[in-house]
Amino acid sequence: MFENMPILSLLIWAPILGGIWVLYAGDRQETTVKYFSLAVSILVFVLSLFLLDGFDVNTHEMQFVEQTVWIESFNIYYRLGIDGISLPLILLTTFMTILVIISGWEVIETRISQYMASFLFLEGFMLGTFSSLDAILFYFFWEAMLIPMFLIIGVWGGARRVYATIKFFLYTFLGSVFMLVALLYLYSQAGSFNILDLHALHLSMTEQQLIFIAFLLAFAVKVPMWPVHTWLPDAHVEAPTGGSVILAAILLKMGGYGFLRFSLPITPDASIALADFMIALSLIAIVYIGFVALVQQDMKKLIAYSSISHMGFVTLGFFIGFQIYTNTGSTAGAVMAMEGGMMQMISHGFISGALFLCVGVMYDRMHSREINAYGGVVNTMPKFAALMMLFAMANSGLPGTSGFVGEFLVILSSFQASPWIAMLAATILILGAAYTLWMYKRVIFGDIANEHVAELKDISSREGLILALLAIVVLLFGIWPAPLFELMHTSIEHLFEHAIQSKLG
Repeated sequence: MFENMPILSLLIWAPILGGIWVLYAGDRQETTVKYFSLAVSILVFVLSLFLLDGFDVNTHEMQFVEQTVWIESFNIYYRLGIDGISLPLILLTTFMTILVIISGWEVIETRISQYMASFLFLEGFMLGTFSSLDAILFYFFWEAMLIPMFLIIGVWGGARRVYATIKFFLYTFLGSVFMLVALLYLYSQAGSFNILDLHALHLSMTEQQLIFIAFLLAFAVKVPMWPVHTWLPDAHVEAPTGGSVILAAILLKMGGYGFLRFSLPITPDASIALADFMIALSLIAIVYIGFVALVQQDMKKLIAYSSISHMGFVTLGFFIGFQIYTNTGSTAGAVMAMEGGMMQMISHGFISGALFLCVGVMYDRMHSREINAYGGVVNTMPKFAALMMLFAMANSGLPGTSGFVGEFLVILSSFQASPWIAMLAATILILGAAYTLWMYKRVIFGDIANEHVAELKDISSREGLILALLAIVVLLFGIWPAPLFELMHTSIEHLFEHAIQSKLG
């Protein structure tokens, strides 16, 4: 029904055009701007559900493909299409954007139209990144995302927002320059920027390794992987709540998506050769950053380091599949590991977004993110405490929540590669429970710490709606993750089968 509709273009350009109108309307029409921004984000979410309804889970081929000549002399096309890897991330993006728009409804008091427009622009650019099938179009959207996020942190951020924005911009932009160089070299070999054409390109091992490293420098910064992770805590701490939510829930997933869309299928031999290196970096992120999170006194910084540690399971799942295949000769365990990594990406988007929203709820009331400033919050905010407990448990990997599913699959499949790797990753899960629950205990339980906590009021209906929707999703995918696996299984299975075929040329 929807194959002949330019539904992906509608998804991408509706929020961008909506953002332009919001800027034009300005703060003079504050109420109208808020409702219009919300309406646009809901419309985009509904359009993404049309994608889901018309998606065929039994094929790995790109669907809803659109193609128009963009720059003919360089063979650059406006080419869009999605598969089972990009669709879950599109749904995550459209869902979280609605919640971010609602969360800023009463909190943001200055330059409201610019704030709402920034998130609408950001949504369009993120959807464009997940939908692009032309490398230059992908790069355009990839870089365009930096601008609204730079403004969100730099204008509505905290006291050190300028430092955080410059650090964020430099890290992500410099990494992307290497990706551009790699894409230009691939174009010189293939004569095309079509990503699917690049997947079929044969390259020498030296070429593949250099291109893999160039992609790694771009995608590792976005994930972010150790040791290029240091921009993330600063960006999170200084960003407004909405900025932190989108940064953790979606922007970090761009790096993981890049590995699946570019690194593994374009440089499969290099991916296999450097898999041990990637596994080592992933384990360092899981272990070392987990210990770093344990000593944090700022709630936002703790959750930011937690995100780095949890994203380590994503890259571990993506690259340990090669070892599993070498040991077993079967693709089943490797596909399970990659599906676990993908599930971890989606789940982390909901859980980390929810935790940052919880911190935002408290910060709006107390104007402090320091753990020591709180204590006994459950006595004055019991509804909030109950919801935050669910998200804390999900962040700790409690069975029955979405946080358990992805990490469990990655650890379970890792035993087929190396019991030591699996044991290390599983044992370090205790750290996740330690820093998350220790934070929760000090903030929520105990006697009321001071008069400021004693005066706190429980969550409003607006805040309750946002957190309740996230709670439903976290529980739903924890108890019934089958629809998500069904959506991505065929695409991931095809990707891994593609990635173990040598392309040395």
